Amino acid sequence: MYHWNSLKILLLFLLVTGLGPVINATPLSTCSNCGDFAVPYPLSTSNDCGDKRYKIYCNNDSLEFLSATGTYYKILKIDPNANKLILKPPIILKDTCYSSDLIGGGLVLDENLPFNISTFNTVILLNCSDNILQSPLNCSSNSICRQFEEKVEEGNGCMSTLCCHYLKDSAMNSHKIRLRFGSCTAYTCLVDFKADDPFETWNYGIELQWIPPKY
Repeated sequence: MYHWNSLKILLLFLLVTGLGPVINATPLSTCSNCGDFAVPYPLSTSNDCGDKRYKIYCNNDSLEFLSATGTYYKILKIDPNANKLILKPPIILKDTCYSSDLIGGGLVLDENLPFNISTFNTVILLNCSDNILQSPLNCSSNSICRQFEEKVEEGNGCMSTLCCHYLKDSAMNSHKIRLRFGSCTAYTCLVDFKADDPFETWNYGIELQWIPPKY
């Protein structure tokens, strides 16, 4: 009886001092690999590992990220030290200038989740309407979008259309790369692009960053 009373007093002390909630908030374990791909904490592929707010998916030994509109994007790389991951840009459908995620309005992230689009992305917009010229984008004949149209087979279907590129900076919406009919219908994206980078060295991807969990 003495030991039981002592235990109850200890538990009461933990709750009063606030240590109890800290113990209850202990994070779950790191998830197991998805194929050959490590899944670092806090990313989660199931309910019993990682942090469910950082949900990603393991489908056929490939890691994928699910957008707010229900589109899956393949994860190409994860950098746990920088809290970043890189998605594969959507394909541009053959013989068209439509990205595969056009129906969902492009890439849209859930603003209630701890992910956002980083400022290291250079977005190439294709098959745009004239109203895009009102935006502060590079739509000139020197835009890198012209190289994409001319040198990449996927971009051939966008030849002779209005195209632009821009750096996704902190002043822009960090949860969307927007597409729609009447604006632009296709895009691709480069990570860490520099103006003098040769075409052959372009690093295709969409870099997301996550806010680390607080416990």
